[in-house]
Amino acid sequence: MGWFIFLIPGFIFGIILLFSTFFIVKQQTAAIIETFGKFSSIRNAGLHLKIPLVQRIVARMNLKIQQLDVLVETKTKDDVFVKLKISVQFQVRKDKVSDALYKLQNPHDQITSYVFDVVRAEVPKMKLDEVFIRKDNIAIAVKGELNEAMINYGYDIIKTLVTDIDPDIQVKEAMNRINAAEREKVAAGYEAEAERIKIVAKARAEAESKRLQGQGIADQRREIARGLEESVDVLNNVGINSQEASALIVVTQHYDTLQSLGEKTNSNLILLPNAPQAGSDMLNNMIASFVASNQIGEQMKKDNEAKGLTNKKKRPPSDDVKF
Repeated sequence: MGWFIFLIPGFIFGIILLFSTFFIVKQQTAAIIETFGKFSSIRNAGLHLKIPLVQRIVARMNLKIQQLDVLVETKTKDDVFVKLKISVQFQVRKDKVSDALYKLQNPHDQITSYVFDVVRAEVPKMKLDEVFIRKDNIAIAVKGELNEAMINYGYDIIKTLVTDIDPDIQVKEAMNRINAAEREKVAAGYEAEAERIKIVAKARAEAESKRLQGQGIADQRREIARGLEESVDVLNNVGINSQEASALIVVTQHYDTLQSLGEKTNSNLILLPNAPQAGSDMLNNMIASFVASNQIGEQMKKDNEAKGLTNKKKRPPSDDVKF
């Protein structure tokens, strides 16, 4: 029974040795083995053996692509302070896992230092607007510098990205005001162009209206002249000469005008001749013309009556029928 008591610790020790002999390495991971404190081997994914109490797993290195975000504050060429967020994607090289472990104490701090150095060397060469435009150039410069430096430590720089550019709040407000002013300027230009088009269209419409109005007035005057000509011809055909016919037409138009004015309520007519003598002569001429027209009318009436009597005398006597 006593020997069984001694077997229990041995059994437990054997189980511990068994578990310390076998170990598993996960996918995209590398385990670094040391023998008595000295680098021995690198074990990749799978089930592996090691010598208990002699060999030990020092570290397990992640072989996946990792990302480190670095926030850098610097000044541009036009003295504007700006914060840049640089995202660095890196990966441990499978053939240099030991270098990644033994050569760098803290790879994140090392990468951050290089990012600060490159960004603060590149951005001060650019103005703020150029920083936004040429951010890819900054990312390429950071990647080139980092890749050259970190490859000796077992790291590959996969990609660097400038993910954010954040100027000072006052600078952003000024940029927004500039942008708003530019947009207002463009809008004002479009509004002015629209107003110009309206004015040109209105002017063209008014010109066309004036042309048509002038054409209408010309047609009206042409028709009036034609009517006057026909009136004179009619009067000439009945034995009235042109001078008398003109006087008759003037007087007739004069009284037509007075009649038209009389049809309007609350209308006043003021005749202001330039010269009293000339105005008096004009009035006298108009009265004389009116009297002459009346005389001509009476004469035409008498002539017509005389012609009627003559026609009656010349008519042959009608045959009387006697019953």
